[in-house]
Amino acid sequence: MNTSSASFAETHLVSDNTNKMIKYVVLAVLGSLVLTISAKIQVIQTPVPITLQTLAIFAISAAFGSKLAVATVLLYLAQGLAGLPVFAGSVAGPFYMAGPTAGYLVGFVVAAYIIGSAADKGWSKNPIKMAGAIVVADVVIFALGFTWLAIVIGKGDLFAGAYGAFFGGVVPFIVADLIKIALASSLVAALWQFFRKA
Repeated sequence: MNTSSASFAETHLVSDNTNKMIKYVVLAVLGSLVLTISAKIQVIQTPVPITLQTLAIFAISAAFGSKLAVATVLLYLAQGLAGLPVFAGSVAGPFYMAGPTAGYLVGFVVAAYIIGSAADKGWSKNPIKMAGAIVVADVVIFALGFTWLAIVIGKGDLFAGAYGAFFGGVVPFIVADLIKIALASSLVAALWQFFRKA
């Protein structure tokens, strides 16, 4: 494997072929656990609560690469679909997943792929490059989340829905997400540096 263009997980956590599939499964389960814990840490309660979940999505995707990151997020969403209390509140299941946050949940999968693909190219070693990829992914999360939230809260009134979704589901997150982007991109780059010196 060309480790110069592989994710951190591929290079340092599952680099040999011994029990590779078991390692992938363990990492996906651990990643879904991190996502669950991060969802429970709420900073501000809005129609879409501000949690540490996007920070976890950003960091996991930057460290895991596209395939493992997407698998981890899909496992997390499957747990929620099955009714396990993995989301910000205590409610889960199909009805919750079709609620106001559905667009954001779908956005997590797309974001995991975008960020993970950048990590597969070795971008996670450079916090500036990785931050750029995460910004693109975050815009996708916002776009999908905003669109669905506008439909749900607008109830037929597109203007009211768009207004409410923008000021309730986008604006409150911007500053926090910029901080999370800086943290995630710096954290994974620091992991590369640490393992290079070890």
